[in-house]
Amino acid sequence: MKVHLLLKKEDIDKRKMADNKIAVVFDVLLATSTIASALEFGAKEVIPVLDGKAAEQEAAGRENDSFVLVGEYQGKTIDGFLSPNPLELKEKIGGKSVILSTTNGTVALKNSADANAVYAASLLNCEAVANHILKEYQGETIVVVCSGSSNEFNVEDFHGAGCFIDCLIKQFGDEFFLTDSAYAAHSFYHGHNQNSDDILKASRVGRMLSKHGFDKEIEFVSQQNIFNKVPMLIDKKRIIAV
Repeated sequence: MKVHLLLKKEDIDKRKMADNKIAVVFDVLLATSTIASALEFGAKEVIPVLDGKAAEQEAAGRENDSFVLVGEYQGKTIDGFLSPNPLELKEKIGGKSVILSTTNGTVALKNSADANAVYAASLLNCEAVANHILKEYQGETIVVVCSGSSNEFNVEDFHGAGCFIDCLIKQFGDEFFLTDSAYAAHSFYHGHNQNSDDILKASRVGRMLSKHGFDKEIEFVSQQNIFNKVPMLIDKKRIIAV
């Protein structure tokens, strides 16, 4: 199997993604970490949308107690929405649909939707996603998508991608061909695999979150492989645990 890596969501080519690809999307701070956490905390599903307006349209006609609106734009919580910080959502989402809008991660997921399969991965669930893919697929190209931030590279997504690639290689090392970008992520992770918390806090987004008092959130999402649920995009619309 071939493993390729995209450094930011703007590099997604929808035509190429539709050509027998498995997409694994990372937005470590915070969208895919939030998705993994929401499903682990008992959410019914997560519905990724492109923006706040699309979230409100998705919510229209639903029973008021059946969903929560969660979202941010450019790092600020959208008015009338809950903050997409996993620990803040823990007690508010049980059994509900989480309609999620973020600047980068949900956009990356929607733009990857033409792939054969799309997964949301983070440091929290890398191993579970890797093991699932190894069981379910053979021969497809795995495209690891780092969401980045507004057309910029993000080191925390690169680190998470390296963790995922490491999980693949630990299982079947000789069966994977890594492109240079995938090899670079794996090498970076190997040099820093014990320092996830430091890397996330030192990143641009991490520094912004720390400035607003979210150090505990960063420490939480920097944990590796503590979740077993595998978030998969179904019907190009909703993410459920498989």
